[in-house]
Amino acid sequence: MSATMGQCYYNETIGFFYNNSGKELSSHWRPKDVVVVALGLTVSVLVLLTNLLIIAAIASNRRFHQPIYYLLGNLAAADLFAGVAYLFLMFHTGPRTARLSIKGWFLRQGLLDTSLTASVATLLAIAVERHRSVMAVQLHSQLPRGRVVTLIVGVWVAALGLGLLPAHFWHCLCALDHCSRMVPLFHRSYLAAWALSSLLVFLLMVAVYTRIFFYVRRRVQRMAEHVSCHPRYRETTLSLVKTVVIILGAFVVCWTPGQVVLLLDGLDCKSCNVLAVEKYFLLLAEANSLVNAVVYSCRDAEMRRTFRRLLCCGCLRWPTHKSAHYTASARTSASTRIILPGNGHPLMDSTL
Repeated sequence: MSATMGQCYYNETIGFFYNNSGKELSSHWRPKDVVVVALGLTVSVLVLLTNLLIIAAIASNRRFHQPIYYLLGNLAAADLFAGVAYLFLMFHTGPRTARLSIKGWFLRQGLLDTSLTASVATLLAIAVERHRSVMAVQLHSQLPRGRVVTLIVGVWVAALGLGLLPAHFWHCLCALDHCSRMVPLFHRSYLAAWALSSLLVFLLMVAVYTRIFFYVRRRVQRMAEHVSCHPRYRETTLSLVKTVVIILGAFVVCWTPGQVVLLLDGLDCKSCNVLAVEKYFLLLAEANSLVNAVVYSCRDAEMRRTFRRLLCCGCLRWPTHKSAHYTASARTSASTRIILPGNGHPLMDSTL
């Protein structure tokens, strides 16, 4: 189907755009639709419950009222939003898609794009703040609150911008020849831009964590020369490698498949059967909101203790008598404690 030059189709049905893009719009529930919705509802509920628990833990434990936990709380909020957005999608997919208005369809996609963008952008913000604190040999509790709040505001401005652009500007309602196959009302260039921006975020995260790793390894090696190579320093390096691999590996596994098909569709790859896998890859990207909770929060020993206290509804006494023994390893989501002594300065803990 070819659009007349300058002609726009604001009053057409959703089916019109799906037919234009060649994406099937079923009038009944197919077996694969039922499977996707069942899996999607399960993942959404798990994402909602897990991230609600993290937010409750951060709010209820005063030890978490520190700038770095503002970012972890923001990540949980973004992932909670992603769970709500995906839940909304599950209740408006399959045969129900055809009953959506154009505004309703853009709302469905905008919620999803905004929440996932906020989640990815927060991952980058956490990496940047960890890099700054490690390089400055600075406690997370000493991070400037204003800078962290500015980062959080920047994350949501960027997320809202990318989420709202297609509905107000970056669509194909006036350029049917440029409509995406996977997202039939979106301009293909938007998909390519979104995929490339996520790739850029990943490359920046790789660069940041790689720099942290080599910096810490170099410091650990220098320290080992003065303490006869204590096994603790080797354990620190191995733990750091494990943490970096988990963080970057989780991002690659959950996001790469979806970014690849988005980019292929954005580049108008005619021979690529992107429609066969798009729903499953979107589900995998949504699962990242559950993986984030495990990687960034549930590996924290103090966070786990707070979870147990919340889940037991107060049946466990809060161990206030242990507060003097509270260490940096319980204040960081990555569970890696690195002691970096400065030249003649007191010991400070800098966490990944």
